[in-house]
Amino acid sequence: QVQLVESGGGLVQAGGSLSVSCAASGLTISRYTMGWFRQAPGKEREFVAALYWNGGTTSYADSVKGRFTISRDNAKNTVFLQMSRLKPEDTAVYYCAAQGLYSSASVTNIRNYKTWGQGTQVSVSS
Repeated sequence: QVQLVESGGGLVQAGGSLSVSCAASGLTISRYTMGWFRQAPGKEREFVAALYWNGGTTSYADSVKGRFTISRDNAKNTVFLQMSRLKPEDTAVYYCAAQGLYSSASVTNIRNYKTWGQGTQVSVSS
């Protein structure tokens, strides 16, 4: 059974840092393009960051570029999103997602992701 489980969310003050994790089972993350999305109350789910399956290319939304870093640990089969200089507008539920096997489809298109985690809440206070 394919499963993505996020963890590490929480409450942090503006300007602080937080890291969220996505542990995968039933798939090998080094063979999948992995993405992070977020959804704030009353808003649509939006792209945050992605790491292509070949491991050499990352992509970030303009709103988080320079503040967030996506990475993976193949041995732990886990994807990470390190967030720094957090802002109140970063408050959202953060979701991890995987495209299809060896897919390199557009990472910003939510429809290109086949498997989703349940999400983890990140709250940034002002």
